[in-house]
Amino acid sequence: MLDDTHAGGVNPADCTLVIPAYNEERRIRSLLKDVSDFGGELVFVCDGTDATAEIVNAFADAHPSLSIRCLTFPARLGKGGGVVAGMTAAATPFVGYMDADGSTALSEMERLFDHLATADGAIGSRWVPGSVLTVRQGFRRRVESRLFNLMVRALFGLGYRDTQCGAKVFRKDALDAVLSSLRSTGFEFDVELLWRLRRNGYRVDEVPITWENRDESKVATSDAKAMLRGMFRLRFR
Repeated sequence: MLDDTHAGGVNPADCTLVIPAYNEERRIRSLLKDVSDFGGELVFVCDGTDATAEIVNAFADAHPSLSIRCLTFPARLGKGGGVVAGMTAAATPFVGYMDADGSTALSEMERLFDHLATADGAIGSRWVPGSVLTVRQGFRRRVESRLFNLMVRALFGLGYRDTQCGAKVFRKDALDAVLSSLRSTGFEFDVELLWRLRRNGYRVDEVPITWENRDESKVATSDAKAMLRGMFRLRFR
């Protein structure tokens, strides 16, 4: 049995937080400051062309008491590919990932990790009762999000209200059971991960979250179209 109790949750030292950071040099310093109190390991996945990796490594060198790894790749992995690379590299019993835009606070990620004392996974949700949106998305993005969720329910039968919030944590043994079967590397990755976990009998809870919209979204119109194509390929192949 794992020694994972920590004030009713899990021990932060048993947790790894993966942060895909594609060309994030403009805001990565702020994020590093925000997550520097994390008690587990931070794994940054840098697959861009700017100075993000150099900034992360310099911060790690200046803070030797922190456990920070920076994985670098010469070519774009995609959102899903970056998350998988980080989760595969993790060696702790609990692994999560968050967006590099800082829309989810570290305290919220730690609260999600605590849910792993009784569940195989926990995903932050902006659309369930109890969630707090300190800065909301624009009307168009909210409509697109709801339409996307309806499509996810129709195609995959997933009952979650928000599969795309970039705040998710899982037990590593559950991830290890499905990682080799994952095919998505884009933004549709979240849907496939939850679908594979459910098909393998794992329980993933949807948890209300405090979330702040950041204007610099990396999801362009072309990404949304690619996400839809990827979902149809995944479901019908």
